[in-house]
Amino acid sequence: MTTLPTVIIQIACLDEAETLPATIADLPTALPGVGRLEYLVVDDGSTDDTVEVARRCGVHHVVSHDRNRGLAAAFLTGLDHALRLGADVVVNTDADNQYAGADVAKLVEPVLAGRADLVVGERPIESIDGFSRTKKLLQRLGSSVVRFFSGTEVRDAASGFRAMSREAALRLHVFGRYTYTMETLIQAGWEGLTVTSVPISVNPATRPSRLVRSIPQYLWRSSQAIVRSFVLYKPFRFFAVLGAIPTLIGVALLARWLVLYAIEDEYTSRLPSLLTGIGCVLVGVQLWAVAFLADLQAANRRLVADVRVRMRERQLADATGDVEIVLSNPVLEPVRRTS
Repeated sequence: MTTLPTVIIQIACLDEAETLPATIADLPTALPGVGRLEYLVVDDGSTDDTVEVARRCGVHHVVSHDRNRGLAAAFLTGLDHALRLGADVVVNTDADNQYAGADVAKLVEPVLAGRADLVVGERPIESIDGFSRTKKLLQRLGSSVVRFFSGTEVRDAASGFRAMSREAALRLHVFGRYTYTMETLIQAGWEGLTVTSVPISVNPATRPSRLVRSIPQYLWRSSQAIVRSFVLYKPFRFFAVLGAIPTLIGVALLARWLVLYAIEDEYTSRLPSLLTGIGCVLVGVQLWAVAFLADLQAANRRLVADVRVRMRERQLADATGDVEIVLSNPVLEPVRRTS
């Protein structure tokens, strides 16, 4: 007898007592081809009665951080506990009811069919009234940059409405603390996971975004996430390109010095140009050396990541019961788990 898959919908919450009931009510209670569908709320240090509201709304599982640690940490905690609960597919959504709950089925279907490891919900950006022209432009620009770096075709990289297979949930990790959306896409692309997107609908806004408090801050933090991911997963290419810039400048300066030295009748030292050229070449060579060292470290990181996945699989296979204990989330900080 074939056992139908389990789907866990995780929702990160920070003071969402007002919006959470509508979010839960909008989610499906059953899905085609799914045996068990449960909700998991990750309370990221809320100061209101989010946990009590979640329980009243019939949420199956609640995990609480002892203080606010940010969206990325809440995302990782959710993945960890969803896997412990036996999830075959993990769906991530926001607590502000931004995404239409009926579209969960669209996200899950490619994963259940084995066509994708990670499915991202593509919002109708151009038709969302709450998005300014600037925000729409930045969404398109940011998604194009992520597509370039990740090698995927996802057109809404900032969307947090996504479904992932158990294998993807085991492999994905976030090193930043601001958000997980762009970094996990880049990681998934470079890890060889199959990534796709499906069009989804959105609900009217219930509150202002807490993630994008200002455009400059969002740009700065998103750029940090992209560059950090590039350095982590393609260090040789990053430092090689970085080293090529001063090297080319240095070679051009040295070539200029040699040409002028050869054609001029009266010798002119042009010492600053000569020293600058030598210095640029030395900097470039040092960056290329760093490229080789970083590539070796990246190879070691890949081996460690594989070992980590195998250990997690064994831990999850050995896990029994649903005991009230203090656990450690993926960023090594305590959480309280209740079901």
